[in-house]
Amino acid sequence: MSAPTPTTAAPPTTAAVSVTDVTKTFASAAGEVQALTAVDLTVAPGEFVSLIGPSGCGKSTLLRLIADLDTASSGRIEVFGKDPSRARRDQDYGIAFQQAGLLPWRTVAANIALPLEIHGVGAAERRTRVAELTEMVGLTDFADRYPDQLSGGMQQRVAIARALAEQPRLLLMDEPFGALDEMTRERMQTELARIATETGAAVVFVTHSIPEAVFLSDRVVVMSPRPGRITAVVDVSFGATRRDEALREASVFFDSVTAVRAALHGETDGDRAATREMR
Repeated sequence: MSAPTPTTAAPPTTAAVSVTDVTKTFASAAGEVQALTAVDLTVAPGEFVSLIGPSGCGKSTLLRLIADLDTASSGRIEVFGKDPSRARRDQDYGIAFQQAGLLPWRTVAANIALPLEIHGVGAAERRTRVAELTEMVGLTDFADRYPDQLSGGMQQRVAIARALAEQPRLLLMDEPFGALDEMTRERMQTELARIATETGAAVVFVTHSIPEAVFLSDRVVVMSPRPGRITAVVDVSFGATRRDEALREASVFFDSVTAVRAALHGETDGDRAATREMR
């Protein structure tokens, strides 16, 4: 009898984002200000993770460190196993901010095409990719319009399409819907949930809104007041329930909102149980 053929274990999947013991300190006229302390975070490929916490807790600072827009004072950050600078040069991630930041003299199509032009993508390939993206964000009929001819929500769709132009494996988003009215914001959340599913990109999303974080995320990361640190991670699991408008009225959605709100206030499961008993 021949010996069984040995099997080789599959290599572990490289995390989309790995943050290890990161601290960030800023210099100011009044002395050093510690923005982040001992932050550890892992985001899996294809996972949607929201960062939430009080103003000034370091959410945006952490996103900027991941994006190589600033440098950690200590600790280690990797994006798909690379340092952030290398990941930026390899176009492994796209970024969208609260302000769309569109160039007013360029059309919708030309704004979306900008990253492709910068990196030398040929004209024919650019046109094909822009057509795919305008369809994905529902702006095919507006490809020749200029930013001042678009609503705020439409401008943010262009910004998201631009961030996705080079098919990044990671999307970094800093309150992209913060300036929108509530109805537009909810529509954009539904669109983003669909786009994230279609592209398979991992997302790190900064927000102040608990319902927004719960609606979009696989996990919600709760941060403390400055110096920011991670105090809780709330898993958001809706099973087979679709992330659409009906979800906002579902009991499982309200339960998750309650769990995140409690984590922000530092409440434990026991605290919440005691509160329910008192009622």
